[in-house]
Amino acid sequence: MEKMIAYCGLVCSDCGAFIATQKNDDKMRAEVAAKWTKDYNYNFKPEDINCDGCLPATVKAIDHLNICPIRKCGMTKGVKNCGWCADYSCSITEEFFKMVPACKKTLDAINQSRG
Repeated sequence: MEKMIAYCGLVCSDCGAFIATQKNDDKMRAEVAAKWTKDYNYNFKPEDINCDGCLPATVKAIDHLNICPIRKCGMTKGVKNCGWCADYSCSITEEFFKMVPACKKTLDAINQSRG
């Protein structure tokens, strides 16, 4: 499978929610919900774990995508992800990177490769 990278730098195609959705695997959904509940101190339910990624054509997405400021900004600017943005990195992404530093590495690499 080709890598799908979200606006924020999350590699959707490596994400448990994305994989569980693509496989339609309820056991995996329950495992992801339990892990995320513990990791992010938010009560996720297995039925919350349905996501095709956060790119504009997404049919199924985690509820947070409806309010995600990074996604909204990326869609408004028409960029593939934040690594392609002329304003990268901004206060919105920097705040997110405090929680998920791996995403910064992904987007830094994209930003540097675009020259």
